[in-house]
Amino acid sequence: MTLRTVPDSMDPAVVAAVDAELDRVAAQHRVAIPLAIESGSRAWGFPSPDSDYDCRFVYVAGLETYLSPWRTRDVIETPLVGLLDVNGWDLAKALRLLVAGNAVLVEWLMSPIVYRGDEDFRTRLREVATRVADRDRIARHYLHLGARQWALFERNGGIKKVFYSLRPAMALRWLREHPAAAVAPMHLPTLMEQCDLPTDLVTAIAELTDLKSRTREMGSAAPPALIAAFITDEFTRAATAFDSRGPRDLSTARAITGEFFRTEALGATTPG
Repeated sequence: MTLRTVPDSMDPAVVAAVDAELDRVAAQHRVAIPLAIESGSRAWGFPSPDSDYDCRFVYVAGLETYLSPWRTRDVIETPLVGLLDVNGWDLAKALRLLVAGNAVLVEWLMSPIVYRGDEDFRTRLREVATRVADRDRIARHYLHLGARQWALFERNGGIKKVFYSLRPAMALRWLREHPAAAVAPMHLPTLMEQCDLPTDLVTAIAELTDLKSRTREMGSAAPPALIAAFITDEFTRAATAFDSRGPRDLSTARAITGEFFRTEALGATTPG
């Protein structure tokens, strides 16, 4: 079943350019693109008026590529054109990073904005992610990402960096409140709805989000003390609540992802 969820608020001309670029990539590189989503601040729920369009996609190459002894690049990168940023990962790379604890593929699977996709593929891959994702490693990913952005904010300021710290902090809160889960929503408002948060914090975040929606990407604003305290508290808690440093047996995760990959690679239909 074909999947597409693009809100009316997105510039139709840019969306058309994304579609055209995905068509070009599929034809030029002879790959199938079973999922292409928006991964930036528009999908995270806090865009600025001049936010980029960050399209990310998973692709499956032809079987001859996977059976060849000569390795090829496992990413497809396209030139930046205006606000348009379109890049993708080979499915094999995406699965390897998922097993390693990288949260990027998980986020792509949870994006509320889908340019194109096979709904069955996304459902199956979400099930794989749920089975193999390591919540401790996913949490440490968010901790490192958020702490790095918070350090940049403390050094240089900028409302963008506040949100780039707040969303990982909220994901960490979500994981703490959902101890059986490893796959958190990527959309900040959804994370907040599914967490038990003080009303004044929710109000403060809503007000700051509204300010960002009217402020250019490089705009500057100091976050309310309530938000700053929330971010630093969640990072402090996560440092001890989630431990990804010990050894673990990856054989089951590799078997699950390997079976999924073989099924998709054998079934892929790439442009001729």
